[in-house]
Amino acid sequence: MTIYDLGQPLFAGMPHFPTHPPFAMTLNKMHGDLVLENGASSAAETLTLGGHVGTHIDALAHFSCDGKLHQGVLPKQSYAGGVEDYSVETIAPIWRRGVLFDIARLMGVDALDRDFVIRPEHLRDCGVDVGAGEIALLRTGWGAFWNDAKKFITGGSGGQAQGPGPRVEAARWLSERGIFAAGSDTVAFEKVPSHMEVHLHLIVERGIHIIECLNLENLPAREFTFVALPLKIRGGTGSPIRPVALVEEG
Repeated sequence: MTIYDLGQPLFAGMPHFPTHPPFAMTLNKMHGDLVLENGASSAAETLTLGGHVGTHIDALAHFSCDGKLHQGVLPKQSYAGGVEDYSVETIAPIWRRGVLFDIARLMGVDALDRDFVIRPEHLRDCGVDVGAGEIALLRTGWGAFWNDAKKFITGGSGGQAQGPGPRVEAARWLSERGIFAAGSDTVAFEKVPSHMEVHLHLIVERGIHIIECLNLENLPAREFTFVALPLKIRGGTGSPIRPVALVEEG
């Protein structure tokens, strides 16, 4: 069995969706600041980031429509305490079958154009299928842009977020199969700019998690075991994850 790391690295200046805070890190203690009698010293850092920054999973509390969460639940929330229903600490450790829909490879390109819309026929033509309770990952090739924040977020144009992804028709194709989560190597999963119709359909209407900012560039298999552990952030709407794909030899 081979393990493939599907997480993107975290660093100052890395891409983040414009409505979420950037990642920041600083050492709050350097080697030599405090030295014990035996010569021991240590260093430590302070991290600042949002729950939807970097490779992360969306809890069902992340989106609402007409003031209601999934299954019509009215949000109980506070700035200090977060959300009470469908928060991210309720997501159990994930160990499920995963399927890769390599749309970039299907189209014969390294990366899809920023205006490319993933349609149901593209998913069908990938030659794989996904079932109930499983993980569907969509590769656009944009994971290769991670070290160029402007290109990853906007396709290099500046301004609002722009990038390839599915619209509602393709999201319905996935949700009809009863999947647990859908993920991609882009910042918003769906085709942006948008009014987040795909998020509303998957999260609010169907109770399906979304995983974003994956690194799918080195994943050779179309079927694998997907493993990820969301942090137990009480009241959180999302969590950074470090997902891996377990691929059987041969």
